[in-house]
Order: sequence, then structure tokens, then C-alpha cells
Amino acid sequence: MLGLMTTAFAADEKSNDIVILYTNDVHCAVDDNIGSAGMAAYKKEMQAAYNYVALVDCGDSVQGDVIGTLSKGEYLVDIMNEVGYDFAAFGNHEFDYTLPQLQKLIDKAKYQYLCCNLTYTGKDGKGLTGYKAYEIKTYGDIKVAFVGIDTPESFTKSTPTYFQDANGNFVYSFAEGNKGADLYNKVQETVDAAKKDGATYVVALAHLGVDESSEPWRSTDLIANTTGIDALLDGHSHSTIAMELVKNKDGKEIPLSSTGTKLVNIGKLTISNGVFTTELVSDYAAKDDTADAFVKSIQEKNEALVNTVVARTSVDLTTKHSDGTRAIRNRETNLGDLCADAYRAVSGADIALVNGGGIRADIPAGDITYGQIIKVHPYGNALCVVEATGQEIIDALEWTARNTMSTYSDGENSVGEMGGFLQVSGLKYTIDTTVKSSAKGDDKSMFVSVDGAYRVKNVKVLKNGKNVDIDPKPTYTGFPQLYAQGFRRRHQYVRGQQAAAGFRHAGQSGPDQLHQGQPGRRRSRNLCCSAGPHHGHCHPVHRRARRQLGG
Repeated sequence: MLGLMTTAFAADEKSNDIVILYTNDVHCAVDDNIGSAGMAAYKKEMQAAYNYVALVDCGDSVQGDVIGTLSKGEYLVDIMNEVGYDFAAFGNHEFDYTLPQLQKLIDKAKYQYLCCNLTYTGKDGKGLTGYKAYEIKTYGDIKVAFVGIDTPESFTKSTPTYFQDANGNFVYSFAEGNKGADLYNKVQETVDAAKKDGATYVVALAHLGVDESSEPWRSTDLIANTTGIDALLDGHSHSTIAMELVKNKDGKEIPLSSTGTKLVNIGKLTISNGVFTTELVSDYAAKDDTADAFVKSIQEKNEALVNTVVARTSVDLTTKHSDGTRAIRNRETNLGDLCADAYRAVSGADIALVNGGGIRADIPAGDITYGQIIKVHPYGNALCVVEATGQEIIDALEWTARNTMSTYSDGENSVGEMGGFLQVSGLKYTIDTTVKSSAKGDDKSMFVSVDGAYRVKNVKVLKNGKNVDIDPKPTYTGFPQLYAQGFRRRHQYVRGQQAAAGFRHAGQSGPDQLHQGQPGRRRSRNLCCSAGPHHGHCHPVHRRARRQLGG
């Protein structure tokens, strides 16, 4: 009897291990996959088993679907408050609704936003407030410092003008300089400060990713060039990493983990007797009733609008290749064609340029609802008409085609991708993938020059119903969709967002010749673009906005 009572008592005891639950790149998936109600249920389950449980997010939570777009992120903060997050790092998409709106989100959050490498350099004292470089939480006799880190790619993978003053000067820094060294030094300085402040351990909440194109700001680069971080929880590249051990500057192996995207998984970091282990929890079906009801109450506010039928398609509109891998960031798709042609038609432009990375969802055959359109274009970008010389247009195409490869996937994942890959309308051209890109950018991923041969060739525009060679000297006016794909300083930044008159293999040109674009029917003296956040890298199309056409 005593033995039974002892066993029952032991079973009721909670573990003193520290459990840190983590998410990243949720992108408004509050009822997809595990969902917010599932996250809340799992947190409560962990709290029943452990004395010390925290819940953190590694960025890109408030943007990516209707619920975020219609509320400019505020509904997502409400839901994160309800679920019970403790900390959140900025991702590049936290900036998408403008910095004044991000300030509202920071003020609204019951959790603490963290970012050690975002610094306001303006002299008017009007920078973002309310976020911290790090915060220390005490769990028993252990103190854990949580350090926030955001990618310097935020300049171009949100909207560059948001980080500038009225004269086009940058007034924010992400420690982007010196080929990664500034970022490493800033993080090291923060880790050292946290240790000096009494932290036993340091957990990095990063939004850096592991994509090759993000070098030298990848999470692996950061670990390799710093010491003192005990675990790094990551986002940005949507990678699914249960636990990867990466050697730091001293040769110590540091666990790196990332949950993927849209709450397909929940991350679980356990600290037990100084040992750090990470794992991913998937296929979790339980739901917390209170959180579930809270999410549903928010969704019901816009249900009629979201479900309004606005169009119909007889075919599937897709962002994918036939093998199921993502196509929109390295090739043409029919949904991309539709987006680019629509922008050109609405604006009356000669040319439309749109980032493939801004087309975020597919539309199946059948009725098309307003909600589906928002899923495809969740950024709320505005259409702008700008002027550009022929050479600037050529340079823009060259800059955004610099990652393109002759093959589009390895069978499982797309290759040669770039979020800023320009889809076009009213324009067509060839990419010669045998030519290595010589396009150069600055430390903010802004286009600087092309130092060698161009891989973009045979650029043609529609003129009087015929495709003619683009002339580098004259100024064209048109519509590149404004976003952080931008245009350079002294002028308005313009970021091409959603277009996709993509690339095709050219029958007689050979496998290394990719052709993009089908000129549309209408012609006016316009280059069409969209203003607002989206994946890209700033390119040079002349930046005198003639008029904005709305969002």
C-alpha cells in the first residue's frame, strides 16, 4: 500500500527540466495543421508535466493570410496573447504593415518582442520602441537569456522605404555591414552582456534561415562566428530541422532547430542538467477549447467578406511545377501570368514586373473568393506607375535572375530560387544560364552594377502590336509592382511583387536558354509595379512614381 502511494506521489511530481516551446514562420496559420488551439493545448500539456515552460516565436507570425491582412497583424497578436507566448523575435514580415503599425503591435503584445541587431540611427528619436535586445527569465536556480536576432535581409524582404527618412536615407540598421562581421559582433556583444547580467544559458530566437542565398547572415554563419549561444531556434527559410549540431567559433556543437512553417510542427527545446536537446512535435490533434473559440470568434468577424465569390476559373491556377515543387520563384506559372497581366491591364502599362515571392497560394478550379485572392496576395501592396530607362529595366531583370539555374528542382525541392525573381507582362526575354551572374549588390542587397557579361538577353517589349528589341536609352513608363524589390536611393523604392509571366524552356535554344514572358495586348507608356512588402532584392528601375493606383 505504501508502495502504491509512493508511486502515485512520484507520478504526480513535475519535472524541473526547462521546456521551451517554439514556433516560426506561422504566417497566420491559426487554424491550419496543429493551429493556435493545438499550440495552446500542447503548452498546457507541458505545463502539467514540467515546472518551467516557456513559449516563443521566431518571427513571421503576423502576416501571410486574410486574418493578418485585414487586421494589419492585430488579430494575430490577440491570438498570440490568448495562447500565452512569452517572447517573439521580429521576422522580416513583421515590418510589412509599416513601422507605425508594428509599433501598435509591439504595444498590444502581452509578450516581449526581442531583436538585438535592429538599431535606429536617426536623430529625431522617432524610432521603434518597446522591444529589447534580450531578456532573462529565472527557472528555479537557472537563468535563461532569450536573445532576438532578425535577418538584415529585412531591408529587401520587407519594404526598404519603411527604414528610410523622407530624404531616402536609411535610419535603421540590422548590423548588415562588413560581410556578416557586424552582425556577428552585435550578437556576440549582446550574448556577453546577457552573461554579465547573470544568465546561466543563452537561447537565440533567430530569423535568419539556412538558405544559401542568405549568406553571410545564415544561422549557421552566425553560430560559426560566435560563442556563448547554447541553442539557436530559427526561422526565415521555412526549414524543418529537428536538431542539427553546428560548431561555434570555439568548436563546441550548438543545437540548431526550425519547425518549418504554418504550424506543421511545434518545436520543443529541453534543458536538462545543462544538456540541450531539440525535437519537433507533429500530428498533434488535441485542441484547447478556449483558444479554439477565441480564434473562431475573430474569423467570424470577416466571414462574409472572405467567402464572397468574385470570379471563377475553369483550370487550377498554380505556383508549382508538375513535380509539385515551387515554381513561382524560378519559372513561369499560369497564376503568375494572370497576376502580371492583371496588373498591366488595370494600370494601362506597357510592362508589369512582379516578384514571384509575392504570390503565396494556389487557386483550384471553380469559384474564386475574396479570401483566396488575399491568400495569393497577402501584402496589401499598392500599384504604382514609374519611369525607367531601357537599361534600368535590363539591369532589373539581370539582378533578379542571378540565381536562376537550368534545372528547376532536385525532385524534392526547388533550386535556383529567389523571392525577388521578376515575373513580367508586356515584356519577354531569355536567361542564358551558362553565363555566371556578375551582378553586384551592396550590404543592403541593393543593386549596384553588372561587372561582366549579361545572362539576360533578347529583351523585347511590345510596340504597336509587335515585339521589338528594348532600347537601353529611352525612358519607358510603366508599372513594376512596388515592394522591397525596390529602386534605389535618391528615388522612390519600388519592389516588384506579384507577377509571373515566367520562364520556359526554349525548344531550339537548348536547355540553358530560359525564356520569360508573353507580352499582353494593351500598350501605354507605363511600367507597372506594386508598393508594399514582399520577398526580393532591390533592383534599379527608374523611380519616379507617376501615380499610385491603390492597393
